[in-house]
Amino acid sequence: MNISLVTLTIGQSPRSDILPLLLEHLPADQVAHAGLLDGLTLAEVELQYAPAPGDKVLVSRMTSGEQVRLSVAKVELGLQRKINALEQQGYDTILLLCTGEFGALKTQSALLLEPDRIIPPLVRAIVQDHKVGIVVPVEEQIAEQANKWRNLITPPCFAVASPYLAEQADLVEAGLSLQEQGADVVVLDCIGYHQQHRDFLQKMLGIPVLLSNVLVAKLAAELIV
Repeated sequence: MNISLVTLTIGQSPRSDILPLLLEHLPADQVAHAGLLDGLTLAEVELQYAPAPGDKVLVSRMTSGEQVRLSVAKVELGLQRKINALEQQGYDTILLLCTGEFGALKTQSALLLEPDRIIPPLVRAIVQDHKVGIVVPVEEQIAEQANKWRNLITPPCFAVASPYLAEQADLVEAGLSLQEQGADVVVLDCIGYHQQHRDFLQKMLGIPVLLSNVLVAKLAAELIV
C-alpha cells in the first residue's frame, strides 16, 4: 500500500501521547510518522535547539516523556530540512504536529498542513463573536498568540497549563482563569493536549472545549485517498 501522508512533530516520533487520538481519525496503515528530534539525546536537543534569551519558545516532548523548550527560529530551520527530506522520500501530504506560527515553511509539490494557518480561521467560523479562551503550554507564548488570533471577532483571553507536565492543578487554575475572563469556548492550542484534558475542562466549565489536534487530524483524514 502506498503511504502518502506523514505526520511531522517538532518532538520525537511516534507521538505515543497523542497517537491514539489521531488514529481515531487517520487510518494507521496509511500514515507514517517523523520527528524533528528523532535520534537526538536530551543533551543534543538542548545544544541544537534551546532558546536563547528573547527567543520565541515552543515546547514538545521526548519519547521518554521529558518536556523540552525549543527556539522557534531554530525549529523552523530544522523543520524545513525535514520537510525537504520527506518530499524526497515521496510523501505528498505532510501534517505538521505543532500549532506554533512559522512564516516561511514551504514544499516543492507536497501539501503541507500547518495548524497555525488552519485552526484560527476555522475557530472564528465556529465561534463567531463568542469569547474564546486559549490555553497554551508556557507563559512566553501568550504574547505571540495575540497575533495568531488577531482575526477573532472578539479578542480572546489566555491561560497556561502544560500538557506534558500533566498537573491537574494547573488545568484547574487555567480553567478558573478563563472562566473569570468570560470565555464562552476554550481552545487547547497545543498538539500535546488530548481527550483527557478536553473532557476535564469541559466538565469543569460546562462550555465547549476544542482540541487543535483533532481539528487538523479530521481535515487530514479527508485528504487520504
